Amino acid sequence: MRAARGQTIAAHGALLLYTVIALFPVFVILINSFKTRKAIFREPLALPDPESFSLIGYQTVLKQGDFFLYFQNSMIVTVASLFFILLFGAMAAFALAEYRFRGNMLMGLYLALGIMIPIRIGTVAILEMMVATGLVNTLWALVLVYTAQGLPLAVFILSEFMRQVSDDLKNAGRVDGLSEYRIFFRLVLPLVRPAMATVAVFNMIPIWNDLWFPLILAPAEEVKTLTLGSQVFIGQFVTDWNAVLSALSLAILPVMALYMVFSRQLIRGITSGAVK
Repeated sequence: MRAARGQTIAAHGALLLYTVIALFPVFVILINSFKTRKAIFREPLALPDPESFSLIGYQTVLKQGDFFLYFQNSMIVTVASLFFILLFGAMAAFALAEYRFRGNMLMGLYLALGIMIPIRIGTVAILEMMVATGLVNTLWALVLVYTAQGLPLAVFILSEFMRQVSDDLKNAGRVDGLSEYRIFFRLVLPLVRPAMATVAVFNMIPIWNDLWFPLILAPAEEVKTLTLGSQVFIGQFVTDWNAVLSALSLAILPVMALYMVFSRQLIRGITSGAVK
C-alpha cells in the first residue's frame, strides 16, 4: 500500500513538474505582451514595471484585422472537430473492444496507422478533394481534416479504456433490455470520461495552433483562424512583436481554460493503470 501511494505521489509530482516547465514559455509570452518593444528585447524575463508597461500590442490587435471573427472561427473549428473525434472515436473503440469478429486486430492496426503516418503527407490529395467537393475556404474543410487527423489517436487510447469496463455491467444492462446504443452512452461513456478528457486536450492544442491547413484550405478573410490571422503582424522585413505577443496571449486563453476545466480528468486519464 505504501509503495503504491508513493508511486502515485511520484507520478503526480512528475506531472506537476512537467506542467511548470511547459507553462514557463506561456508565462514569458504573457509578461512580454504588456511591455514596450524596447523592454521586450532589453529584459525579456523581467516583469512589467511602470516604465515598461504598455498596452499598445492589444490595441493594435483589436484595431487591425477582425480578431473576434478569427477567434470565433477557431472556436467553431476546434469544438466541432473535438465533438466528432470523441463521438466517432469512442464508437469505433467500443466496437473494437466489445465485439470479436474476423479482422478485429487488422482493423485496429489500420486505424492506428494514422498515428504513425502524418496527415500532411496527403496535403495535395486533400486539397484536390476539397476543390472537387467545393469545400475550399469553408470551415467544414478544416473540421473534416482535423477529425480525420485526431481519430487514430482517439481510437488507440479509448479502446484500451473500453476493455477495462466490466463485462458484468454491460451484460446486466442487456438483461434489463437496454440497447447497445444505451449501453454505450449511459453505461460505458461515463466510465471513460478521464480518457476522453485526455484525448480532447491532446487534440485541441494541435488543432487550435495549426497554421498549415488553414493556410492551404481556408485562407479567405472570412474563414481565417486565429493562428492564421495573427500572421498579419509578421512581415518579411518588420514584425510587430507587441501585437504578435498580444495575439498569442489571447489565443492561449481557451487552451488554459480547457486545461483548468479538465485538469483532474486529464491527470486521472494519464495515470490510470500506472498503479495496480
